[in-house]
Amino acid sequence: MSSHASTPAAGSAHTLPSYLQADNLGPWGIYLQQVDRVTPYLGHLARWVETLKRPKRALIVDVPIELDNGTIAHFEGYRVQHNTSRGPGKGGVRFHQDVTLSEVMALSAWMSIKNAAVNVPYGGAKGGIRVDPKTLSMGELERLTRRYTSEIGIIIGPTKDIPAPDVNTNGQIMAWMMDTYSMNVGATATGVVTGKPVDLGGSLGRVEATGRGVFTVGVEAAKLTGLAIEGARVAVQGFGNVGGTAGKLFAEAGAKVVAVQDHTGTIYNGKGLDVPALLTHVKANGGVGGFAGADSMNPGEFWGVDCEILIPAALEGQITKDNAGKIKAKLVIEGANGPTTPEADDILHDKGVLVLPDVIANAGGVTVSYFEWVQDFSSFFWSEDEINARLVRIMQEAFAGVWQVAQEHKVSLRTATFIVACQRILHAREMRGLYP
Repeated sequence: MSSHASTPAAGSAHTLPSYLQADNLGPWGIYLQQVDRVTPYLGHLARWVETLKRPKRALIVDVPIELDNGTIAHFEGYRVQHNTSRGPGKGGVRFHQDVTLSEVMALSAWMSIKNAAVNVPYGGAKGGIRVDPKTLSMGELERLTRRYTSEIGIIIGPTKDIPAPDVNTNGQIMAWMMDTYSMNVGATATGVVTGKPVDLGGSLGRVEATGRGVFTVGVEAAKLTGLAIEGARVAVQGFGNVGGTAGKLFAEAGAKVVAVQDHTGTIYNGKGLDVPALLTHVKANGGVGGFAGADSMNPGEFWGVDCEILIPAALEGQITKDNAGKIKAKLVIEGANGPTTPEADDILHDKGVLVLPDVIANAGGVTVSYFEWVQDFSSFFWSEDEINARLVRIMQEAFAGVWQVAQEHKVSLRTATFIVACQRILHAREMRGLYP
């Protein structure tokens, strides 16, 4: 009997693995719901929509290393390429104890949407290792990074899939990844990763790029909705590269950052926090907890803070049906990936809160990663002013396009961003056709 004959009817729910089912709660399930919401707006391209619901390639690797005490430890690593119809895969690598395949799949899919939304010629990819990097020495971290890079080396490359920093990874990790890949291919390949140190082919402006993008689309949305940035109260969750940069730029524009939350604490000052002093404190102490110029606050109270602008810039799944009703902000700018669940999205929409979705709001990082990749290929590097100007222009144009689609179809900015991005991805898929 042929294997085809024994296959259950196509389309029946139990033919799909659990991670492909929309009722499987988790990041991938949320992404599938988002695709379902956008399908009615795709016209004739809807016949290709299953393309978006299935990752092109998912690699799970064992990452064994020798610890400093001589024992062997094994960690589970992932690299998922969601879609490469528009170009090589592109997306970060995170080191976190809660990394799962569902999460990495969803993050890779959101990268496909994000890259298409700002119209850079990339597909979506993502990687991760399930590890708490704070428990490792620098030597162990290097061995982990190099072994992981060797394991995923069969699917990454400057024209195939280009990793970048994400949660708990940085320029040093990227330098090790670039060196390991280069040693394995026998030539220096600076374009295999982005987010590298500037001395190794990294780009100026990359560290602040995501936060600058958050600020840029926030300003554009404020103009269109009549919200004055000067004097606006801002609450930020997560105060690293993204939240810290966005908070600094809003403060410089005359807004008041009144509340900040991260893994070390929740702080509040109704008159406005001293953002430069807070950034110095975070750098010295690893978080906002214990900052002298603010009062400590119960973590749950953060979501109900009186503010005009809320920036979730930590991890996914932070704004849920349980806390969305407390939010008083007029504008939510998603600095993190997937911080708002679909149920929370609906609650915020019903309250008249404008949500600037991650797939456009935090695309500044990948936009400057694209600039870095282009500079590496040409071995010709741009000034920071040029990079920031190009970034702002691309973000403004992308946001204007999404805003127009939202007005035309009377849909949320998230759905509008998905409409723009999915049409671009599926149009590329349709034009390329199926081979063989």
